Order: sequence, then C-alpha cells, then structure tokens
Amino acid sequence: MPPVWLEVALNGPWSRSKQPGIPLSADEIVEDAITCAGEGASIIHFHAYDPVTGRQRDDYEIYAPIIERIRSRADLICYGTLPFAGSVDSPNPLTPAQRFSAVDRLVRAGLVEWSVVDPGSTNIAHYDDLAAGKDGFVYANPEAQIRYGLELAQRHHITPSYAIYEPGFMRLGAALHRAFPGAPVPIYRLMFSDQFAFGFPPRSWALDAYLTLLGIEAPDAPWMVAGLGVDIEPLVETAVARGGHVRAGLEDAPLGSRHSNRELARRAARHISAAGGQLACAADVRRRLAAAGTSSTGGSR
Repeated sequence: MPPVWLEVALNGPWSRSKQPGIPLSADEIVEDAITCAGEGASIIHFHAYDPVTGRQRDDYEIYAPIIERIRSRADLICYGTLPFAGSVDSPNPLTPAQRFSAVDRLVRAGLVEWSVVDPGSTNIAHYDDLAAGKDGFVYANPEAQIRYGLELAQRHHITPSYAIYEPGFMRLGAALHRAFPGAPVPIYRLMFSDQFAFGFPPRSWALDAYLTLLGIEAPDAPWMVAGLGVDIEPLVETAVARGGHVRAGLEDAPLGSRHSNRELARRAARHISAAGGQLACAADVRRRLAAAGTSSTGGSR
C-alpha cells in the first residue's frame, strides 16, 4: 500500500462563533500546523483571518508570513483558500483575477504548491437553520473562475485541489481539466456531511458511488475523504483500504467540536494505521503527484 496522506484543515470560514476551537491568529495557526505535523500530517490547509475583525480575509499579506513561518520549521505542503463566494465574508461577485489574487502572488513567491479550485456551485445549508427557516448561501464557482484556476495550475504547475460537494463537481472538474493540457492532475477531495444538506452523508455506499464515477472520469487521480460538519472517522479505514487519503481538522469537524486539531489529526492517524496504512511525508506526496503527471484517462467526450 502506498503511503497515505494526512491533510489537516485547521480552521475554515466559520469564525469562533460556530467553531470555538479554531486557530485565528498567525501564532495560533503556525503552532497548530507544527503540532499536527508531529502527529503525522504532511499537508496543512488554513484560512487567513483578519486580526481585528476575527473574520476570514484572503490577503497575500496575511498568508505569506504564516506559510513562511510554517515552512521554516517543518517540510509541509501548505495552501490557503479563496474567498468563500456567497458567504458573509465574500457577499459580492468577484472577477476571476480578484478571487485568485492572493493565490497568484503566493505562487509567484514560491510559497504554495497547491490551490483550491472547486469545480461547481451548490447550496450550503445547515439542517438546524433549515428547520428554523433560515437561509444558507449559494457557494458560487462560475465556470470562468474554475478555468482561471486551472490556467494558473497549467502555467505554474501547481496542483488543483478539487472539493467535490456533489457528483456533478467531479464530472465538470474532470472535463475542464482535460481542456488544460499540462495542468497537473487534480486531487479529488470527496466532501461528505452530517450537518449540512449537500452531497452525501459519510457512508460506505456513498463512497462507492463517488469512486464508481471517479473510475469513469479520472481513474488515475488521487482522492481523499473530507467534508464539512462531518465526523469522517467511521469512513477513514474503508477509504484507506480502497487506496484513498484522509483529511481531518476543525474546518471539517462538526460545528461546536470539543476536539483540537491535534486530537483530530492523532485520531485520523490511528485509523490510518489500523487500516494498514503508513503515513506519508511531504516528499512522498510530491513523488506521487509527480508520477501522476498531467493526464488522467477516462471521461465522456
């Protein structure tokens, strides 16, 4: 069995009103990243926060020093996010260049190897809010923005990280990737949820459905289990046994989680080991992606 990647998503867009234990300040993010590396994580994902408002703010000036500090202490693949279009922190439409502006600068500075490029749009609605008559929001990723992200990947040879909220994201993402020859093979992050009404719950039958479709659309692409508002642990050992990778952390955990990122990373690592997996280091991840190259066979044409 090839080494298994463990990614930890440290905070997400929630603010502490919804996820009290997330790291917000630069110092907190750096310390959580290094602590999770000690538990076997090779990939760190985080959202940058405004130190004054305590809300997400996707500026190069916030991301860059945090990534530099993490990389000075551990060999980790670090990457941030994009403005969570449609949310309270990014309510107004953005051009593709505006939305990817921090990523573009981070790539040119040599600070990131991956970028979020989510290939589709969906409603993000919490079950409790639905029951109370409250609206969620539309997580909007227009095709022009997806193409812009893939063009960046093609030009700078960075890896697209695809969040697959719905099966259609996989089909569109695979088709668009084929339109950008030379772009590295995307990572397909299969998104499950207990608390939100999108996609699938974290069940084996749901993983089977996703993997059947992935086998048609991008059979050689790497994939991992993840989600929002989800306890992914019951799915980890099945995923590892089937050749997948794992994401843990407070971005993905059920809102109001009492666990720390370190605890979630440690628990995921134990499940990976129980399934017979060996944790990958960052160099292992890079080798796997280099071997995957730029093409993934399959797909309807």
